[in-house]
Amino acid sequence: MRIPNHIGIIPDGNRRWAVDQGLTKDKGYTHGLDPGLELYKLCKETGVKEVTYYGFTMDNTKRPSKQTKAFQKACVDAVKMLLKENAKLLVIGNSDSPMFPEELLEYTTRRTIGEGGIKVNFLVNYGWQWDLKSIIESQEEKNIHSRIKSNDVSRVDLIIRWGGRRRLSGFLPIQSVYSDFYVIEEYWPDFKSDHFNQALSWYDKQDITLGG
Repeated sequence: MRIPNHIGIIPDGNRRWAVDQGLTKDKGYTHGLDPGLELYKLCKETGVKEVTYYGFTMDNTKRPSKQTKAFQKACVDAVKMLLKENAKLLVIGNSDSPMFPEELLEYTTRRTIGEGGIKVNFLVNYGWQWDLKSIIESQEEKNIHSRIKSNDVSRVDLIIRWGGRRRLSGFLPIQSVYSDFYVIEEYWPDFKSDHFNQALSWYDKQDITLGG
């Protein structure tokens, strides 16, 4: 089986899951923490070299304060869980904003955790306009990748989105330009290892040409 070097994860459906469980929307994010760690371990065992999790966007912070605080805390807790593992960690997002959790500031440059190994990126308070700001302002096409703020993130081979939505929601627009996109109908808190295995099986059957 051909294994993608870099997998992007859009863990959607937390709020809808919470409502289905009779909970308030903000309660859904906590239930997405264990799936995130389980998926990290599956990626590592499978030989994936890099994985990027979509935490929350700058647009997401327009939601009610209770929800915003919940997903900010979930991102901090997710990083704390990863600190017990082995990885090369990077948190990417607008850290100049008060919406960026202070606890994550020290990880805005890549850090080796434990023995290192797999690269793990968290998009936290991320916005595609923020990422591409220097390109948008200069309108130059030379050395685009080196000038974006997420320049330490490689091209994404496969993006997996939970929750049934068929959109990228601004996920790494430069790195995802040739990504294959696999959608899982179940909500993220209902993650199963079979979801990951099915995505890999589907990816293995794709004709990867990169436009050639």
